[in-house]
Amino acid sequence: MHKLYGRDLITIQEWSPYEVEETLEVAKEMKRARYTNPYKDALKNRTFFMMFYNPSVRTRQSFEVAATELGGHAQFLEPKTMRLREKGKAGETIEDAANVMSRYGVGIGIRILEDSIERYGDGDFVLREYAKYANIPVISMAHDKYHPCQALADMMGMLEHLRCVKKKKLVMMWGYSTMVRSWSSVHANLLISSMFGMDIKLVYPPGYDLDPEVMEMVKDNAKKSNGSFDIIPGNLNDLRKAIEGADVVYSRNWMSPKRYDWGKEKEIEMAGQFKDWILTKELMKLTNDAYFIHPMPVDRGNEVEDEVASSKNSIIYDIAENRLHVQKAVMALTMGNL
Repeated sequence: MHKLYGRDLITIQEWSPYEVEETLEVAKEMKRARYTNPYKDALKNRTFFMMFYNPSVRTRQSFEVAATELGGHAQFLEPKTMRLREKGKAGETIEDAANVMSRYGVGIGIRILEDSIERYGDGDFVLREYAKYANIPVISMAHDKYHPCQALADMMGMLEHLRCVKKKKLVMMWGYSTMVRSWSSVHANLLISSMFGMDIKLVYPPGYDLDPEVMEMVKDNAKKSNGSFDIIPGNLNDLRKAIEGADVVYSRNWMSPKRYDWGKEKEIEMAGQFKDWILTKELMKLTNDAYFIHPMPVDRGNEVEDEVASSKNSIIYDIAENRLHVQKAVMALTMGNL
């Protein structure tokens, strides 16, 4: 069995840099020899459970295809149809569900985002409860705090186009949207980018601070990897200065820390003050011919102009494809018959 066999993937931060690099190397092989790689039967006759508290496009498609291409099966589950215990209602506990699912399948994927929880951190708690009671790997398919598979896909895409990312400049900028997005993809990218020694500028309007605990992890990663990490809560002039010479720009909306205190409508109203926070082709001219990245779905015309999202330097489709390959690698290494 591989040394990652049986391991959970709730956040990339809980895997070592070596384990992350090895996973990306396996994903690279999966992509190069998609149907003929040595792992093609790693999940033969095995089932991976996918619990979707929130819907998706790429996540369901990529995990189902990944299981199929590894010789196995991915079973789609909606928690609302599973008689699981909900607040104030009778139902099956996580302990019981996790133990029974462990008898049937070889892994459990869970997707639980901001609209399915009452407070930030509740989704992370649910994943860790399943991990506590299950004796098969629990994989985050995106939750309120982290999105590790997206992080792996982001890094795979950046490595493909930049070759080496160490000391390359990444600008993570807040972008306007009414979609009220979670922090998971942003947190995950910052963690893996800092792990690989990138020079990161995090730029956003006042009031959009991210999780301070995660920001400390990013700072620590940057220190260990000889990268850098600067947090810039400022205005559009600060954004213009930060974006100069960037090698990669990631423009994405994320919610404020008050999202659960004042509700979604107030959150949308607050975002409306910053409609001019959009990645434009004029801003991209200040960069070092930077690549544009985004986890998708892209809120075109708000987070980023169409001319940027559809430009030759946009690698969003490469990254979306890489979700398949990195997830095949994760599944093969953590639950495969190797």
